[in-house]
Amino acid sequence: MSDKKEEKIPSPDEIKNDIENLIKGKYGSGIKFMGFGPGLGGNPQEEAAVEEPVEPAKKFDPNFDLKPKDIKSYLDRYVIKQDEAKKALAIAVCDHYNHVKECMDHPELREEDYSKQNVLLMGPTGVGKTYLVKLIAQMLGVPFVKADATRFTETGYVGANVEDLVKDLVRQSGGDIEAAQFGIVYIDEADKLAAPPNLGGRDVSGRGVQFGLLKLMEETEVDLKSAHDIGSQIQSFMEFQQKGKVEDKVINTRHILFIVSGAFTGILDIIKDRRDHRKIGINSEVKGEGELEADQLLHSAATEDFIKFGFEPEFIGRLPVRVSCEHLTNKDLFKVLTESEGSIIKQYRRSFKSYGITLRFEDEALQEIADQAAKEKTGARALMTVAERALRDYKFELPSLDLKKFIVSKEVIADPSKELDRLLNDKDYLDKLTKYEQIRGFGIEFKSKHGIRIDFTEEAVEKLIAESRAQGKEVGDFLRECFTGYEHGLSLIKQNSGQSEFMFDEALVDQPKKLIEEMIRDSYSQSK
Repeated sequence: MSDKKEEKIPSPDEIKNDIENLIKGKYGSGIKFMGFGPGLGGNPQEEAAVEEPVEPAKKFDPNFDLKPKDIKSYLDRYVIKQDEAKKALAIAVCDHYNHVKECMDHPELREEDYSKQNVLLMGPTGVGKTYLVKLIAQMLGVPFVKADATRFTETGYVGANVEDLVKDLVRQSGGDIEAAQFGIVYIDEADKLAAPPNLGGRDVSGRGVQFGLLKLMEETEVDLKSAHDIGSQIQSFMEFQQKGKVEDKVINTRHILFIVSGAFTGILDIIKDRRDHRKIGINSEVKGEGELEADQLLHSAATEDFIKFGFEPEFIGRLPVRVSCEHLTNKDLFKVLTESEGSIIKQYRRSFKSYGITLRFEDEALQEIADQAAKEKTGARALMTVAERALRDYKFELPSLDLKKFIVSKEVIADPSKELDRLLNDKDYLDKLTKYEQIRGFGIEFKSKHGIRIDFTEEAVEKLIAESRAQGKEVGDFLRECFTGYEHGLSLIKQNSGQSEFMFDEALVDQPKKLIEEMIRDSYSQSK
């Protein structure tokens, strides 16, 4: 037996790192390595110009049994408005994956003609286009990659290749080619690929990329071991050493769903021009339209409009499902904050909670955020911009204070510096805010138990704070003592008059029993 230790064969990642270090040592750290292939430790965001990898909530089930309404109901929980886009996406996804299921159950169907339900999604920034697609991928449990169309160039030029999108699906699925072939590729800013019809010469970043995407969107096989990829070559060399042969690794794009999106700035003029031309003449089919909203015009976009915009007929023909998203008003943005399960308000509550601070937003504060965000004209993205601008200094200062709860009022959003200065320099103000929160907490607790809402005038609040302080009690505990047993009287008033909301003034603090008895007598008179 030889004492010589068996030499360990380095992994492809180790060889790649050694080559990087060797070349960087000679030429400096400015050298960057891209395209090391699936499973070779490269950065997917650099290699394929892909952004925001998404971990699916579950693994894709080939026995697809979802209905369009199931998908739309799921999207409704997170995305406000965009009903037509949700319906179109839900139908396209169900059609696509039902066909996938049929092909897996009956392989002979693969030879039949089928037009894949690739989607063209239009609409201004921040209305939820990316979020919709990401949610669908998570719901289905399929690999998902998002890429910016402007980062790609035609094959043979320096830059990211469109085939890298498919390779990155394999990376996102952990090298599982079978899972990757059911993935979703989302290409944002696709409108930037449009090229003027009179453009001469080569168009590396526009028309050339369109043609590069044609085969991918229809059906082709992508070689995962590119001859121009040093990482792939290292992997092939190692595989040959270990197995004596190199296995071909390809992925077929037949069942990969492609969704492209963009704002399509400028196409509205093309649509208007087409519609105006068709209104000329006695036999015009379009009459009395007047000025249509931008959202309505986008819904009416036709193939000829996209061709005139700068898309190749073959490219736009591969995108049969076309739908537009609507602008978000300040009312819509308020709903995003209050009704969406993905509201950024939850994020802020979590971030403050990590410092032991319970954060509460008043409705007026949320409305102020929505109003300011609407002026930014960047859709729901502006909500984070406004909230961060207002609360940044609070995130910095409050964790160092002895503060357990903090209420975000309209004033905090409208004039954050002034409110923060009062908070830091006026101890009575901080104490008052804490007591206000206790009073509000009592109101919420009372409504939860008895179905009756209680509010207090400003004078009543001041009186409650003063009385509780005089008795050495927390104002919340003081209120519970004051209202013990009175829920029965208030319930009787509700039964007689239907009134379920009560605003109490400072007289309640002095003579609560007498006040409620008078209200009960009045409720009997009203019922008669």
